[in-house]
Amino acid sequence: MAKVDTYIREQIDQFELDVKQKNTLGGLLRLCHEHLDKTDDELITRAFKLCCKSHENDVRASGEPYYLHPVEVAKIMAEEFNIDDVSVVAALLHDTVEDTSVTLDTIEELFGSTVKHIIDGLTKIMGVFENRDTKQAETFMKLLLSMAEDIRVVLIKFADRLHNMRTISHLPKQKQLNKATETMELYAPLAHRFGLFKIKNELEDLCFKVIDPNSYKFLVRKLREKREAREVFIEEFMKPIKDELKEQNFTFEIKGRSKHIYSIYRKMQMQQKPFEEIYDLFAIRIILEDPHTKEDCWRVYSVITDWYTPIPKRFRDFISVPKANGYQSLHTTVITKKGRKVEVQIRTRKMDYIAEQGLAAHWKYKEGNNSGSSELDKFVHWVRDVLEAPRPDAATEFVKDFQLNLYQDEIYVFTPHGELKTLPNGASCIDFAFEIHSEIGERSVSAKVNGKMVPLRQKLKSGDQVEIITGNKINLNPDWMNDVVTHKAKARIRQFIKQKERRIANEGRELWEKRAARGKVEISDQELTKIAKKFKFNDAQEMFYEIGSGAFDVSGLYKRVKELKSKGRIEDEQEESQKQSEETITDEYYTTARSVGDGKALLVDGELSNVKYSYANCCNPIPGDNVIGFLSRNGDVKIHRSNCKNAHHLIRTDSERIIDVSWAKNIDTQFLGAIKVVGEDRVGLVNDLTEVLSKSLQTNMKSINVSSEGGMFEGIITAYVNDLKHLEKILRKLQKVNSIKTVMRYE
Repeated sequence: MAKVDTYIREQIDQFELDVKQKNTLGGLLRLCHEHLDKTDDELITRAFKLCCKSHENDVRASGEPYYLHPVEVAKIMAEEFNIDDVSVVAALLHDTVEDTSVTLDTIEELFGSTVKHIIDGLTKIMGVFENRDTKQAETFMKLLLSMAEDIRVVLIKFADRLHNMRTISHLPKQKQLNKATETMELYAPLAHRFGLFKIKNELEDLCFKVIDPNSYKFLVRKLREKREAREVFIEEFMKPIKDELKEQNFTFEIKGRSKHIYSIYRKMQMQQKPFEEIYDLFAIRIILEDPHTKEDCWRVYSVITDWYTPIPKRFRDFISVPKANGYQSLHTTVITKKGRKVEVQIRTRKMDYIAEQGLAAHWKYKEGNNSGSSELDKFVHWVRDVLEAPRPDAATEFVKDFQLNLYQDEIYVFTPHGELKTLPNGASCIDFAFEIHSEIGERSVSAKVNGKMVPLRQKLKSGDQVEIITGNKINLNPDWMNDVVTHKAKARIRQFIKQKERRIANEGRELWEKRAARGKVEISDQELTKIAKKFKFNDAQEMFYEIGSGAFDVSGLYKRVKELKSKGRIEDEQEESQKQSEETITDEYYTTARSVGDGKALLVDGELSNVKYSYANCCNPIPGDNVIGFLSRNGDVKIHRSNCKNAHHLIRTDSERIIDVSWAKNIDTQFLGAIKVVGEDRVGLVNDLTEVLSKSLQTNMKSINVSSEGGMFEGIITAYVNDLKHLEKILRKLQKVNSIKTVMRYE
């Protein structure tokens, strides 16, 4: 082995870089010297050479040399995470063991055991999110375990995905949607949970750009149009604050930033408001330089509220009570004299660094401080807590539960002894009990909140003091599943339900076996499964459960088995024949659909080469929308808008049936479009709206549903439109109707 490694070392040392590679290496080293505490140029150069040599025959989908991808990942590790030169080396080599002939032993010989362990961790979790089979829970666990052992593994994985999303336009549309969907569902929430807000925001925007490009372009244009006015407003807003802070000898930096595009879109959807009515489009951040402390943050808060009126409900103190990921800051929303709302964040430079870098910052503080970082220890504790929690049988359930706990807002509650516990928003006393200890959750019978007896199902609020009263026996209730939000509680209750179902199913099987023995009937499990399906059960276990619970008569099963046995067959030949026929038809249609247009996207024009198609009612696509096709099992193609939630589910669960779809240039048909209008109610308003549609736009209306309350009017209009441009024209015309305040496409 030593001779082999010596040979490889000599090969690397003698490897000649071309001009482009030399410039690329020089740029990487400059970044490292700028952002890292120390840089081993020789080690990074050797890793760069091995990266170039091992990938010298590989190219990316863009046609660029493959080595540029690991280099960009290494740059993200240096510039965004500022970890260390070891993580830069590991980033350069992160694909070598998986994709080339380089071995872990070679990595260890040339770069040391730490780099080897990081590469090993990355190789083990390779494809952790991509494989959506029953092993996903196990591979997801590996990811979390790798994080607990060395967080650089996960950070490199984030950097890898970030660069892949930045260059995603070179992939086919279907692969873009697949990657964007899994990134939005798993990587972005994980980045949020790890406090990597800058990375999370960019990932969300890049995904949004793929999933709903029309809405993305619209918001980018709107933000660009308002940029100059926004900068003027920020300057006017901050001038009196700046002057007073300088007068009080504060050293500070002020940043005014737009909220990221996807967060604005999400706010528009949740509030069902157009862009113009989303007022908190940006936040102003005041960062106090060292040696200012958290007490100084409160002094700055006092200065701001002397000048502007605060909104009490929008105040958040994350300094006294940090978020679970270590985030600290004061948040307040104030109103100017002209009635405009502005969000202001106040923090120290260290708090800002942790807010931007999250887990990476905690790791750095721990490395440089022998006393360690309590926040990093909390992360590791959280990971191990997830690993030790009982897991559901289905991987998809595990990941779904886990996701719910990644993105939710947090509340802060106290034990009777004053110990602080952080829970997801919406948590109940049951969640709190499981947070204390699994046994407390299992044996809980009632609870006290702020000294008063309450049901265990009661939802908690920040500041509540909670006491759990327990019994001597396990008191788990399957109905609690609807009252809990934490992964730990859901997993244990689901495990209890499964155990109970298995016990009842075993009792049902015993009843059947006794009845079969009395009647001297012999039948295999395989035959029982076929009979169960004839009774419309999914499998024999479900049938036995129904017998055990008394919902299905064992005598009825015995009678049917005897009947089929007397005929000498269990199979239903007609049913099997029909099934085979359906499979043949599906395969035939699947091949036809895939071959249309010599591999080009399908056209939605009514001539789909014998493949039937229809438009999904859940999202009502119209020409101009970004769309995808989903091939159903009977061979029909269902057309969805690419930002449709159901489409995301299909991409996640059945991606091989997704087909690229594009609109034909000339479509001689009309489509249903829904429009929401809100305004001040007045006599003749409905007549004015319908007149605009019928006379001014020659548009046929299918329906209008209106309601009026407190002088405000709200209506949903369904009209026949030609395409997206036609719908947008309708929106602009309706916006001009007197007393109408809001017009938007209704989702």
